[in-house]
Amino acid sequence: MENKNFCQSCSMPIDKPELMGTEKDGSRNKEYCTYCYQNGSFVNPNMSLDEMKKLVKAQMEKMKIDTATINLAVSTLPHLIRWKTAVSDESI
Repeated sequence: MENKNFCQSCSMPIDKPELMGTEKDGSRNKEYCTYCYQNGSFVNPNMSLDEMKKLVKAQMEKMKIDTATINLAVSTLPHLIRWKTAVSDESI
C-alpha cells in the first residue's frame, strides 16, 4: 500500500504514528511530522520557505536520494498547507 500522508511543512512521508507531530496535550497531529511540529507549534516557527527548501534538499542528499525525487519534493513545498498560508500572509 502506498503512503498518502505527507508532512504539510516539509513533505516527508508520515507512514508511522511516531513520525506524526504532537499537540500540547500529547496527541498526534496528522498534518505535520515530528521534526517540524512538536508540543503544538512549529519547531522552527520563523523558518522561510527558501530555508525549508534548502533543508529538505540537504537531508535528502544525505540519504542518497536521487535528484529527480529531491526536485519533486522541493517543488511540492510551496503547495503545502504551511507555506500556502505563509505566502498568503505575505501578500496582505
